Amino acid sequence: MTTPRTPLMAGNWKMNLDWKQGLALVEELGDQLKGFDTDKVETVVLPPFVDIRTVQVAVDAGKLPIAYGAQDISAHESGAFTGEVSGAMLKALGATYVAVGHSERRQYHGEDEQVTGAKVKAAFAAGLTPILCVGEPLEERKAGNHVPYTLAQLTGGIEGLTAEQAEKIVIAYEPVWAIGTGEVAGADDAQEVCHALREALREQYGDVVADAVRVLYGGSVKSSNVVELMGKADVDGALVGGASLKAEEFAKIAGYQG
Repeated sequence: MTTPRTPLMAGNWKMNLDWKQGLALVEELGDQLKGFDTDKVETVVLPPFVDIRTVQVAVDAGKLPIAYGAQDISAHESGAFTGEVSGAMLKALGATYVAVGHSERRQYHGEDEQVTGAKVKAAFAAGLTPILCVGEPLEERKAGNHVPYTLAQLTGGIEGLTAEQAEKIVIAYEPVWAIGTGEVAGADDAQEVCHALREALREQYGDVVADAVRVLYGGSVKSSNVVELMGKADVDGALVGGASLKAEEFAKIAGYQG
C-alpha cells in the first residue's frame, strides 16, 4: 500500500559477531542489496559497539546503501560512567540511529521508563534518531492488557519531547513473547498495537507528527512474513533480530518493495 513514510528495516545484531564477522556480513549485505531500489526502503544495521567502526569503514569505502547505529546509549554526556558509551561517541563514528528501551535492556538491566526517556533525550541531544522499543510480555497479552501496557511505555519514552523531536522518533513494537521464539504476532495483531501507538502520538502531538512517525514491528520477522506485515496501514518496517545475521535473508527483508 502507499504511504508517505519510507519503510525502515533495521537489523539488531545483539551480542553476536566480532568485527571480522561483522565486516563480512555488512559487505555481503551490500552486495545482496544491489539491484534493489534502495530509495524505497531504508536499511539499517545495529551492531555491537566494538563493530561500529568496522561497519563505518565498510559502508564508506563501498558506498553501501546501509545506515548504521548502536544498540544502546548512555543517558549521560560524559564522565565517570565505566562501561557506558555516549551519544557523542556514536555520532563521531557516523552512527545515525540508536535503539532505546529494548525489552532485553528492560529485563536484564532494569531500565524503567525514567531511564528510557533519559536515553531518548540523550540520543536527540547527540543528533541521533532513537528507535524506541515497546512491547508486552505474554502474561499482559493473555490478560488483554497489551495495548495499555505498550502505550504506557510509549508515554514514558517520549515524555518531555517537543513536537519536532517526536516527529523524528522511530517506534518499534516488539511483543516480548515473539522475540527469538519463532512466534509472530499476526499481522492484524501487529496492526492493532501499531495503530494504537500512532493514535496516541496523534492525540498528544497532532496529525503532522502522527502521520510522519515510522512504527516498526519486531519479533521473529522473516522474508516469508514481511510482506503480510507491511501490508498493514500502520506498520512502516521491521526491527529484525536473528534473520539480520544472515545477509541473504535480511536482504530479502530489506529489499521489500511494497
